[in-house]
Amino acid sequence: SDSYKITNIVKGDPWKEKDASPFMRPGVNITKGMRLVEVNGVRTDRNIHPFQVLTNLAGKEIEIKVSDKTGKEIKSVNVLITSNESRLRYRDWVDANRKYVHNKSDGKIGYVHVPDMGPRGYSEFHRYFLTELQYDGLIVDVRFNGGGHVSQLLLEKLARKRIGFDIPRWVGVEAYPVDSPSGPMAAITNEKAGSDGDMFSHAFKLMNLGKLIGKRTWGGVVGIWPRNWLVDGTITTQPEFSTWFVDVGFGIENYGTDPDIDIDITPQDYSEDKDPQMDKAIEVVLKELKSNPVLKPDFDKKIKRVNSKRN
Repeated sequence: SDSYKITNIVKGDPWKEKDASPFMRPGVNITKGMRLVEVNGVRTDRNIHPFQVLTNLAGKEIEIKVSDKTGKEIKSVNVLITSNESRLRYRDWVDANRKYVHNKSDGKIGYVHVPDMGPRGYSEFHRYFLTELQYDGLIVDVRFNGGGHVSQLLLEKLARKRIGFDIPRWVGVEAYPVDSPSGPMAAITNEKAGSDGDMFSHAFKLMNLGKLIGKRTWGGVVGIWPRNWLVDGTITTQPEFSTWFVDVGFGIENYGTDPDIDIDITPQDYSEDKDPQMDKAIEVVLKELKSNPVLKPDFDKKIKRVNSKRN
């Protein structure tokens, strides 16, 4: 029918315009199986890919025509063309990983990904961390981490040791300390995690928070402070922040940190949509859960107030 079948719709974050999916816009009502037949007045065929027609249209609203699965019933809708797909695809990747971990572990393990150690990474961590704590185990994924400066804040929360529970009358059970992990953890890292991503990966091992799984990290921790602007609008930087650790000294720079369990993702794995690093992390945490069950006391025996008469 000289049309392009829609097999997947990237959802993104619908409340944020620049990270929202064009097909998830209210009123568009496009679903999987429909066919894209016209883009901005240009009929699609085997020689004209829709992306060719979108050149220089980022951020603009255009009209497209889609048909039903049979290619017969056609309707026109307006969509806002996104300027960058990375944030949309990132959200789908994270949510797919999260769902995979939940299903593969039979609802026993939670999942958090931290894209960097800056404001975005800090917010992404808390976006999932506070809900994933309900699971018995936790996987913290810092692959492709772009670095920053908040690793200490994240490690501080991950290092909290659950030693009790608060049981308010109406609110329900709350861990003590609050927001402390339920049980065993593992972290996944790779060769594209650098700077504060290097430091987080190394500290996770050093603090004995769990096994570090994946590939040796990037190895660039000496930071810069971009503040010296020139009259032509450019900026100069210089190495200013080096990092020393008790076990390796300055040894992370130009080397990175080695994982406890070294696992690569081969091209064959990528083509088959497999993630052996994730699978190993799930295996490790499940094994730890068997040998060290999480703290789940019986709250039915809690103290109850007894009315008594005064003499």
